[in-house]
Amino acid sequence: MQKAAPIETAHGTLGVLLVGLGAVSSTFIAGVELIKKGIGKPIGSLTQLGAIRLGKRTEKRTPPIREFVPLAALDDLAFGAWDIFADDAYQAALRARVLDPAMLDLVRPELEAVRPWPAVFDPEYVKRLNGSHVKQGASKFALAQQLMADIEKFRAASSAARLVMIWCGSTESFLVPGAPHSTLARFEAALRANDPAIAPSMLYAYAALSLGIPFVNGAPNLTVDIPAMLELAERNRVPICGKDFKTGQTLMKTILAPGLKARMLGLTGWFSTNILGNRDGEVLDEPSSFKTKEESKLSVLDVILQKELYPELYGEYIHKVNIHYYPPRGDNKEGWDNIDIFGWLGYPMQIKINFLCRDSILAAPLVLDLALFTDLAQRTGMKGVQEWLSFYFKSPQHAPGLYPEHDLFIQLTKLKNTLRFLRGEELITHLGNEYYD
Repeated sequence: MQKAAPIETAHGTLGVLLVGLGAVSSTFIAGVELIKKGIGKPIGSLTQLGAIRLGKRTEKRTPPIREFVPLAALDDLAFGAWDIFADDAYQAALRARVLDPAMLDLVRPELEAVRPWPAVFDPEYVKRLNGSHVKQGASKFALAQQLMADIEKFRAASSAARLVMIWCGSTESFLVPGAPHSTLARFEAALRANDPAIAPSMLYAYAALSLGIPFVNGAPNLTVDIPAMLELAERNRVPICGKDFKTGQTLMKTILAPGLKARMLGLTGWFSTNILGNRDGEVLDEPSSFKTKEESKLSVLDVILQKELYPELYGEYIHKVNIHYYPPRGDNKEGWDNIDIFGWLGYPMQIKINFLCRDSILAAPLVLDLALFTDLAQRTGMKGVQEWLSFYFKSPQHAPGLYPEHDLFIQLTKLKNTLRFLRGEELITHLGNEYYD
């Protein structure tokens, strides 16, 4: 057995800073407060409900994850947020129409206490929204300084011992990495010069990493997936991870596609379409924001199926993804998939999926897990890209030169093996030869 890694205790308050106080963030905060009161359960949260096998199967050691590694307790969480609208978390949750008003009323005081700070906003990056609760500054560098001031005020007011920041805001317009993103020095010069290549999400990430706060990117935005942010995270020894919470249709793809490949069933086409009516759907109705999301969603199958290794099975398949804004549906997203496959002797078959899901209900437990796991990573001294948290993302951030791992089951194995490694336990390979020696 290897030596366990030293992990600082999780004493004190963990402040969770949320960029965007819309459907996902308000559902997350309300859910945590309801769970703390014993009204509801944290369904979908690996940190709260998951277990982890240790040692051989015959040892029958399978503790809950929350007892195996020292995670922050739900009672120790405090919440802060930014948004382009001034609604507090209670008003935002009512507007989002995810949770029943009667349920929200049970935690109304706690929700009303979360009042967002004015946000950094640029309509060139999110063209379908227009909020008035926004910061003004002489430069993007000045705006980043304002964000840092918000953070420090929150740290003092909440007596937070530690902080994490999670982007739960909108998908920004598609952006290709360029010279301003190539080094930290160039990035900071671009901040001062108001370079249009610096997106609002990057200001939040810069503020967090500059203060030694872990940053989680829940959208497909470029944000921390640039050399400048990697340099800053490494310099300040801060964990980062992303991109794009894996919830609905892509979650289904990362469950089903590994099964098709495992059984060597071929694929000729995968047609996906979505309808949703929340703020996310409104933003994605604009082509440049959809382009960012499309890049995230399309990459999944190529990596899982490895068509370069299996050209006769996956060399020529067609993958189409559409998203349609349909206001009557609200947060209750519906995803349709038509999957054309073929089997023995090339005979065709079809699979059809109609997933009527609730976007924020699926995303809220991911926000909780990522807050707790990135805080754990920080207390363990882990820094830079946290690939072991790929389990939670559509487009996992990874080291240069590597391909991302999209297979949900490999991702879960990686996550649990990381926890075993941190605690000095044997890694699970599932070889099992010792049972038959």
